[in-house]
Amino acid sequence: MHRSHNFFEIFSLAQSWEVDIDQLDLRFRNLQQEFHPDRYASKSDFEQRLAMQTAATINQAYQTLKNPLLRAQYLLKLEGFDANQETHITADSQFLMNQMLLREALSEAKFSEDPLKALASLSIEALENTAALQSEFAQQYRANAYNKAFDTLAKMQFASKLVNDIAQLEAQLEDL
Repeated sequence: MHRSHNFFEIFSLAQSWEVDIDQLDLRFRNLQQEFHPDRYASKSDFEQRLAMQTAATINQAYQTLKNPLLRAQYLLKLEGFDANQETHITADSQFLMNQMLLREALSEAKFSEDPLKALASLSIEALENTAALQSEFAQQYRANAYNKAFDTLAKMQFASKLVNDIAQLEAQLEDL
């Protein structure tokens, strides 16, 4: 593996929103085997540390490229945006109002007659919203409209958190 710090180059992938996840998984497993620290147990301390650092970088790159939100953040970071910041909030008032309504529905779902059914319905809507935002981001990124993509990323962060919160509440209710 060349000593690249670009996560796409580590896996010999084009720098793009679209990532072939099967190809990413295959290359990850191959690199993981090649640079697994156990393979360097009989090597010098320097080679062992280098193998551990390389394995950690491979793992971080894999997690970043596999996760759509992290991949979007990373792509914008490569374009010079501080895309990991939690402080950037979209100015799209319609989107924010919709998020408030979805959050309200999430709060009310646990008190409904059939909370799991209410959450399943809310989950479908949240996942559809997330997919639409990812598609919007992809179009903006391909068009080099990075400022718009940055705003869409802020929306993706809201949507992703909602999806996670729904899944967390579903898990809690299933454990009761």
